[in-house]
Amino acid sequence: MAAVQLEMDSTEENTTQLDYDIAIVGAGIVGATLACALKDSGLKIVLIDLKSQEVAASKQQAYAITLLSGRILSGLEQWRDISPHVTTFRQVSLSDTNQSFVQFRLADLGTDALGYVVSHGVLLKTLQQSLNQSDNISWLCPAEVLEVDSQADAVKIAVKKAEERLWLQTRLLVAADGGRSPIRAQAGIGTHGWKYWQSCVATTIKPEKCHDNIAYERFWPTGPMGVLPLPGNRCQVVWTAPHAEAKALQELDEAEFLALLEQRTAGQLGRLELASPRALYPVQLMQSDRYVKPRLALIGNAAHCCHPVGGQGLNMGIRDAAALAELLVQAHQTNSDISDIRILQAYENWRQRENIVILGFTDLLDRIFSNNWIPVVALRRLSLWMLRTFRPFRYLALRLMTGLAGRIPELARRSRQETHRKLKIEN
Repeated sequence: MAAVQLEMDSTEENTTQLDYDIAIVGAGIVGATLACALKDSGLKIVLIDLKSQEVAASKQQAYAITLLSGRILSGLEQWRDISPHVTTFRQVSLSDTNQSFVQFRLADLGTDALGYVVSHGVLLKTLQQSLNQSDNISWLCPAEVLEVDSQADAVKIAVKKAEERLWLQTRLLVAADGGRSPIRAQAGIGTHGWKYWQSCVATTIKPEKCHDNIAYERFWPTGPMGVLPLPGNRCQVVWTAPHAEAKALQELDEAEFLALLEQRTAGQLGRLELASPRALYPVQLMQSDRYVKPRLALIGNAAHCCHPVGGQGLNMGIRDAAALAELLVQAHQTNSDISDIRILQAYENWRQRENIVILGFTDLLDRIFSNNWIPVVALRRLSLWMLRTFRPFRYLALRLMTGLAGRIPELARRSRQETHRKLKIEN
């Protein structure tokens, strides 16, 4: 049974009134994850986005997915469809200017993986396909939110789809509409943080040598560089540098760019070929002063943004979605009001505190390693020596990097319990 697709006649001049339990503005990966976590709850949900499903899924990018995010997706019963298209990395190589190497291995954490890499299209299309099978999910994509009117008993949303103006009424509005969230701004929720002195150049390469499912994090005084293994012996590169240098890297002759990249990877991947155009984007740290207001919750980049070092950004949003869904389902099952501010504040208390830790961690990594001040250089060399020498330090670092150090959402626990159950049956 396909999900309800709201196709409106653009010649109609009347205003259509539609009622929902939850309206999610932003149907990217984080918004779709929340909808997927709620699709069997009995709640009536609408996803609103400026882009169509096809356009939203066409973005050329890949993400590092943490162990916890993988377990959440497994709890959503999406992992079996995603996993054939995922690269599992079983080793992380960290270095300071191609010196002072630290190798994180499976034995350091006692798991069968340290993380995964998946393309945007694979992940979002899988979530979309699942949502399109649910009668409780409606789509308004492409559509534009024109106005939000928060009232005591509901939120009214004016939406423009084609040439028609629609009025939606919902018990709860969730903003998953990105770092420049119009919903957050209209709600008067402030933010604090800063823009970094750096931008990122992102591209895909095809190395001469096998990447061996190793994820690399290279730190340089100008900024970190992440190299993630992809299927088909390709790699995703995220190269951070000061704005002017990053712009020059994007515009550099291809042969010169590849020669510099080969130097930065110390020849470990052999000769390199570009497999995609080079994209440029600035980076910032941002934390919303609040994640919730009456009948409103922020998730993903609408609530926070972090430096790309360590690949934590999307994973924070996936955990937001799992946490909010868990609390909303519990409220619904006990006949409580899903928009009760106490429930929303429980979500805020859960996620805001954990996100502050990740924001601080990624900021500290960037500042310590993007630095030539001799005392800081000595401190980071000491830190790397301790990581290399003492396994408990590597274990604690991996717990944080893989998302396993915080409160585990029910979806992830459900995934682990199901895995253990299947192993018992097989044995």
